[in-house]
Amino acid sequence: MKKVEHIGIAVKDMTASKLLFEKLLGATSYKTEEVESEKVITAFFKNETSKIELLAASHPDSAIAKFIDKKGEGIHHIAFEVENIENEISRLKDEGFVFVDELPKKGADNKRVVFLHPKNTNGVLIELCQEIK
Repeated sequence: MKKVEHIGIAVKDMTASKLLFEKLLGATSYKTEEVESEKVITAFFKNETSKIELLAASHPDSAIAKFIDKKGEGIHHIAFEVENIENEISRLKDEGFVFVDELPKKGADNKRVVFLHPKNTNGVLIELCQEIK
């Protein structure tokens, strides 16, 4: 794994949360995008070395809506950038990790993504992401 690519934060109200983070970070979101397959709307902020992804449900039965209903707003996941997502999946499976879904799919911000199950990572949802080239 190369680095922490971003931290995902689940929010109820994207408009209000974007304004909050613009004030907090002193920067505007560089990208807002809907990921229909995940039923989520995302907004990204970045500085020189890190990114924040805000995630709001676009449908009441989405994973983000269920997360917020259960745990409230807050940190949803930590994403790590990888060189080769298939190699990392294989390596981590060999180490005994369990994935939410073992097949990478298109995520936000031009990435292929896969998630490790939080039951195997001390309750933290871990995302692996690889830039689509």
